[in-house]
Amino acid sequence: MPDPLFKKVSGHKRKRVSQPTVSNPKPRKVSRKNANNTPLGSRKRRGSDEEDIDERDEAVGAFDNVDLDGPLPDMNESGDEYDDETPAQKRLRLAKLYLSNVKKSVAGGGEGEDDDGEVVGWDAEDLDREILESRLQKDVLEHSGKVHVYVADSVGSNVANAPSTRLRGHKMPVTAAAMSEDGRILFSASKDGNIIKWDLITGKRIYTHFRKRRPPPDAKGKGKEPVVIEGHTDEVLALAMSSDGKYLASGGKDRKVVIWDAQQFKWLKSFGGHKDLISALVFRKRTHQLFSASYDRTIKIFDLSPQVMGYVETLFGHQDVITSVDSLRSETALTCGARDKSVRFWKVVEENQLVFRGGGRSALRDVLEGIPVDDEEAEKRREAEKAKKGTNDYHEGSIDCVAFIDESTFLSGGDSGAVRLWSNNKKKAVYTHGLAHGLHKVHSETEGIVTSPRWITALAVLRYSNVFASGSWEGMIRLWKLNDQNRSFSPLATIPAPGVINSLQMISPPTGTLDEARWVSQSPKLSAEPEDQDLDSDDSIPVPHPGVILGKLAKHTSRRHCVMIAGIGQEPRLGRWLRIAGEGTGSRNGVLVVAVPQNESGAP
Repeated sequence: MPDPLFKKVSGHKRKRVSQPTVSNPKPRKVSRKNANNTPLGSRKRRGSDEEDIDERDEAVGAFDNVDLDGPLPDMNESGDEYDDETPAQKRLRLAKLYLSNVKKSVAGGGEGEDDDGEVVGWDAEDLDREILESRLQKDVLEHSGKVHVYVADSVGSNVANAPSTRLRGHKMPVTAAAMSEDGRILFSASKDGNIIKWDLITGKRIYTHFRKRRPPPDAKGKGKEPVVIEGHTDEVLALAMSSDGKYLASGGKDRKVVIWDAQQFKWLKSFGGHKDLISALVFRKRTHQLFSASYDRTIKIFDLSPQVMGYVETLFGHQDVITSVDSLRSETALTCGARDKSVRFWKVVEENQLVFRGGGRSALRDVLEGIPVDDEEAEKRREAEKAKKGTNDYHEGSIDCVAFIDESTFLSGGDSGAVRLWSNNKKKAVYTHGLAHGLHKVHSETEGIVTSPRWITALAVLRYSNVFASGSWEGMIRLWKLNDQNRSFSPLATIPAPGVINSLQMISPPTGTLDEARWVSQSPKLSAEPEDQDLDSDDSIPVPHPGVILGKLAKHTSRRHCVMIAGIGQEPRLGRWLRIAGEGTGSRNGVLVVAVPQNESGAP
């Protein structure tokens, strides 16, 4: 029978002639049964099958995104122990495993020392249930990807009396500084090509330098094997440290991404591939996935897990040099392209990107957004933008730094001096604060006093919180507070910091981490003790976190701090078009560390 889909169509109706069709007879179904007299390959009804699949997916997916802080057994092992396990039993087993790891982390490793110096273990009944519940709530809120740490008020009220220290050891401007999430060690890099490791508890330098290396004179030439140099040969411009404190990544003008063992101070591997200097590095939170941004307008992704330790892929899209990159927990990245005036939100798994364009309205921008040039509404909009411009609104010609607040909200700063708040659900900035760091005045013989905005050189956010910091070269680091709906922000406080702020980072270490730090305890506001207290006694004051009760070390109530580090130099990190030096400026090359106490009610 001819296929009706290919039947020739004519101009008049034709009477359909019925023809006998010969269909293939259905094959005879052969019943096969096993020893129990049940058919082989029998299937459940569709509804029951779908419910079973959903139940299995729910059992596996319930703990896919939960970070278990400890070694885990292989979930795919083929032993007989878990073969007959139902989905409900698997959920129960994983929940017990998760809770045991949380208890170990809350107990500070599960061990301590008594007064006689003997090692004793923490029993589960001795753990504070409120601390355990807060830890579970924190994990749930972190996986939600939204702002949930509201500490701006406590940080703003305590910043005036916050202890601070300055770390000086570089001969040239500091370009980057990276601190471990436990708040104990810090690395700083400079234009002198050196990387220094610091101990934040003692406030002193660990005399192990990853020094600048000189390539051998016969390293280049035809027919010669490439010489592996264990370190950098030029200025170091970017640093990044993994969440677990295992790896340190560095990059700079020699176009190499160098991976170091952060604990043993050893070189591990160097990655090439970039065709220009590396301007920014960042690790994805709680992973070993590394993003590198370069002046060659590309972003490269590396996997530093021991099984891979190699290059993954390259992201393209920017039309100018990339000056900043940031990332959080999800497989996304945030970059800015300097004078292409765009911020790009990269979705790595989906292999696409969202483009957010800064600057004011223009005919070119209307064309890029698909608006006709001769459209009357577009012309009225441009005229309104021009009329709206005043002393607080300058044309943005470059976007130089970006930072994530949460998985869907982020910040940008550029040469117009404005800090912009963005949401990945809108093309335009949600809120803009113009002239965040004021105007820079220069006297000209022909023009008189010429004013220009101080551009934003660095941004940092206390992850998933309502407080962030911005830096320029006015001599102050400014703290800002987000409103409850993340729709705007307002000034919170200032921290004196003379010089050019080349890098910023904000973290909240575990409670009690900085109690042993000398530069924190020597602060008159924080070290004041009641007069009737005997500081020479061996009795420790009870503290809410049992993991920090280690014999005689706990002499006062533990506190949680918001720690901010700033890499300060007399020049910008990516050039020498500005220099702040001389008597009266107070500008010195170094790292400023500020520990702002935060109230327990506002702690995450």
